[in-house]
Amino acid sequence: MDMANQTRIKEVAEKFGTDKVAVILGGAEAESAGLTAETVINGDPTYAGPLTNIALKLPVFHIFEIKNLIDPEVYDAQISMMEMVLDIDAIKDEMESIRQQFC
Repeated sequence: MDMANQTRIKEVAEKFGTDKVAVILGGAEAESAGLTAETVINGDPTYAGPLTNIALKLPVFHIFEIKNLIDPEVYDAQISMMEMVLDIDAIKDEMESIRQQFC
């Protein structure tokens, strides 16, 4: 997660409160999604960004995990194609692993 996005997430969490913010990811690789999830839950593990040592404890999900909450027509038009080319199970497993480790 780049520094600009860390700043945006931090500002939104400060403005609205961590109990009113959830993060939805759309990264194509499990490892990068996991690193981003860890960052918004536990702080920047690379110690390079605005969330260094700041554990926001935000709930975080990948878009594939919340498919049932999205209008099926919108999902089909915008996201479903990616299900054919990405390792959805690896992404979901990584997200679950990060939540178990840090929540």
